Amino acid sequence: MPTKKDTIRIADAISSDTKGAAWELPIDSAMGQATVHLDDTTLRDGEQTAGVVFSNDEKITIAHMLDKLGVDQIEAGIPVMGGDEAAVIEQLAHAGLRASILGWNRANVADIKTSIDCGVDAVAISLATSDIHIKTKLKKDRAWVLNAIREAVAYAKSEGVYVSVNAEDASRTDLSFLLEYAAAAKAEGADRLRFCDTIGVMDPFRCYTIIKHLRDETGMEIEMHTHNDFGLAVANALAGIHAGATWVNVTVGGLGERAGNAALEQVVMALKYLEHVDLGIKTPKFYEVTDFVMRAAGRVLPSWTPIVGANMFSHESGIHADGVIKNPATYEVFSPDEVGLERQIVVGKHSGRRTIEVKLKEFGIVIDREDAAALLTLVRAKSVLLNRSLFDKELVKLYRDYMNKKETA
Repeated sequence: MPTKKDTIRIADAISSDTKGAAWELPIDSAMGQATVHLDDTTLRDGEQTAGVVFSNDEKITIAHMLDKLGVDQIEAGIPVMGGDEAAVIEQLAHAGLRASILGWNRANVADIKTSIDCGVDAVAISLATSDIHIKTKLKKDRAWVLNAIREAVAYAKSEGVYVSVNAEDASRTDLSFLLEYAAAAKAEGADRLRFCDTIGVMDPFRCYTIIKHLRDETGMEIEMHTHNDFGLAVANALAGIHAGATWVNVTVGGLGERAGNAALEQVVMALKYLEHVDLGIKTPKFYEVTDFVMRAAGRVLPSWTPIVGANMFSHESGIHADGVIKNPATYEVFSPDEVGLERQIVVGKHSGRRTIEVKLKEFGIVIDREDAAALLTLVRAKSVLLNRSLFDKELVKLYRDYMNKKETA
């Protein structure tokens, strides 16, 4: 485990042609010391979002999209459910995808056998480790949990598949018992430990401390599975990577139970632009993939969604729009085409004169500063009256009405 002091560079501008002043902050970090892998669980935890059901064709399409994006592993679903679920997983397992196909299982031989019969090359074996889950949900004790995970992992490894051992509710698990659980799984050959913040109660500071301790004590590869109940799923995933985790469980658009999981696109872009770690993901496909998944899920992507929301590159405020017109790097960390979006300059109550000039120029109309300032007053009044920003055609009509009135005055 790396122990050298790394530094975080905080630049006041991120641009290929802009050199910003920076602070150098010391931090113990494993970021950049190992390759980070993405295990996408849109087809499993994403579909467990209340009310979401993907059709068979949609699941197959999503898997192919994820494979083309470049994710390392696709958690395809729960084979023991049988029926359509098992059939689609089997089809994906034999589809010749580059990504590993993983089936999710409870910690018993029957579940795992069903996954293996589908042809997956990896299995997730999930078992609750917190006392509240062990006592009230499983109605067992810690000794039973350790025996169950040993038996399940031993069987899976005897069948030659990759094994991810999931510690459900790990964030509320006694740390000493979590270490016992990890050691028991490792002794039977488990390949990695999935740390599940099942109800999203971690914060990045505690997350870093716990994951670093787990990594140091067990020597196992750690996967972050973070939920967004307090809006910290991505932050906790990044904290885990800083502490030495090398896998992240993500979903497209942050789909998942309750408030969702760490969003694939947010994790990838945060790693690339905040941590300078490029995973080689084909990010220009992000909007296309997110749009398809959300439509299949029957969900509307809020315009303010980070990375792929419509407002990411929409500018109305006069100061902001003027800055972006002069140099996009003033208010945009990366180019919209990098995630499959386009920049929009919006005309409305908060617009400035420069926005009026630029928008009208798109329609071949050149307006002087004085007329632009006068038109801006009308634009703001119209925007308040309509209780929204103006459409392009409304701006053009307002301009023509203004010029006609001016000419006849």
